[in-house]
Amino acid sequence: MPSNSAIDHGRAFDWGRASSDYAKYRDIYPDEFFERIVGEGLCVAGQDVLDLGTGTGVLPRHMAKYGARFTGADVAENQIAEARRMSAELGLNIDYVVSPTETLGLPDASFDVVTACQCFFYFDLKTAVPNIHRMLKNGGSLLILYMNWLPDESEIAKKTEELVLKYNPLWSGAGWKRKPSYTPPALLEYFEPVSAGSFDIDVPFTRESWHGRIRACRGVGASSLPPDVIADFEREHLAYLETVPPSFTIIHDVNMLHVRKKPL
Repeated sequence: MPSNSAIDHGRAFDWGRASSDYAKYRDIYPDEFFERIVGEGLCVAGQDVLDLGTGTGVLPRHMAKYGARFTGADVAENQIAEARRMSAELGLNIDYVVSPTETLGLPDASFDVVTACQCFFYFDLKTAVPNIHRMLKNGGSLLILYMNWLPDESEIAKKTEELVLKYNPLWSGAGWKRKPSYTPPALLEYFEPVSAGSFDIDVPFTRESWHGRIRACRGVGASSLPPDVIADFEREHLAYLETVPPSFTIIHDVNMLHVRKKPL
C-alpha cells in the first residue's frame, strides 16, 4: 500500500481496496466535463491518448466515442481489472497497463495526448514529468484534471467530511476550496502552458450513490482503517443521510490545466 507524508499525514492507502465501489459509484463526470476536453482539441479522432491514474477507466470509456485510441495505466491491479471488465462489457477496444506513472515503460513519442484526472498530485514529479515528456510525441499535450466537491457550499458534503474526519482524522482530502489553476514548477522545464481554467458543475446523487461515492474515497474505502472503524463510519453516515432528501446535487469545482511538450 503506498504512503506519502504529504497525503493523509502518511497513512497508507490502496485504491485496489475500493475497486468494486469505485467502479459502481465514481463514474460521476457529467457530459460537460468530457465536452470541455474535446473543446481543447484533445482526445478526438486520430489521436493516441494515454490516461494516467486511469482507475476503472472512467475517462477512456466515456471518451472513446470521440474517436481517439486510448491506453489506460494505473498502479492498482484491482482497478485495472475493473477497467478491463467494464470496457469489455461495452465492446470497447482500450488497452490497459498496470504500472506506476514514474516507471511506465511505453515507447518513446507514442502518444499525442496524456491525461491525468484526479491523480497528478500522487505522482513523484521528478521522475513522472520527464517520463510523460518522453512518451509524448513532439508538440503533444498533457491535460491535468480535477473535480472536487465544495464543502463550504454544500451542507451535505460538509457534514460528510466531518464524519470522515471523525473516524479518519489523518485524511487530508477535506476542505477543498476554489483555487486558480496551478502549474507545478516541475512541469515548466518540460512543458509550456496552453490554457488553464475552472468551472462549476452540479453533480446529482441519491443517498445510496453519495454514500457509495464516499465509501470509494481515499479517506474511507481506500484507506488502511480497520474494517470495524469503516463499518462504524458507514452506520453513522447512513443514519445522517436519512435526514436529507432522497436525491440532491453537490456542487463541484472542475479545474483543467493544458500544457504542451517542449522540445529539449
